[in-house]
Amino acid sequence: MPKVTIAQNILAANDTIAEEVQQALAARGIRTVNLMSSPGAGKTTLLERTIARLRGQLGISVIEGDVETSADAERIEAAGAETVQINTRGACHLEAHMIRDALRQIDLEGTGLLVIENIGNLVCPAAWNLGEDTRVVVASTTEGDDKPAKYPQMFAASQVMVVNKLDLLPYVDYDLEKVKRHALAINPHLRIFEVSCRTGTGLDEWCEWLAAFAHGKM
Repeated sequence: MPKVTIAQNILAANDTIAEEVQQALAARGIRTVNLMSSPGAGKTTLLERTIARLRGQLGISVIEGDVETSADAERIEAAGAETVQINTRGACHLEAHMIRDALRQIDLEGTGLLVIENIGNLVCPAAWNLGEDTRVVVASTTEGDDKPAKYPQMFAASQVMVVNKLDLLPYVDYDLEKVKRHALAINPHLRIFEVSCRTGTGLDEWCEWLAAFAHGKM
């Protein structure tokens, strides 16, 4: 019982900071996406393609979460978004106080959308509120079609699912309809986008939705 109490206290303290973060961003008219997936699902590439397509339409800033290295942050910065790197040095998720601290390093003038690229993990990030307005989980055709069934909390806690790497469907044993069926059984309100960052399939629809979300129309 004491362990449960401690865990509850930690999450309660995190939620308090997350609310402060959300209120501070909302006061500036900035909407926030918490982008989550397992490692290698293609979050960073999806962000690169998104930034390129929305350049000139929407100011995007990114907080990059990784256990080590700044490789992904360098890619996102090269794509044209102001970026701050958070290295957790072993922690499997980002927490709200990390986001609060990172925001002090971002020039938020001209930012209409903040994207938090969380640590590659389908377990821990689902439990931690970062002050986001919505959660997006990226699944990919290369990681198996059992992810919603095996990690239901992540799909239950998200509002959007992006199925990435559609171009590889002919070469992998992946049942797209099964994935969507299982995900919707867990969360009937989940919005689903099917994309290929390599071919561009589905990216227009995804970017149109994201721009509308950033402008408060979703």
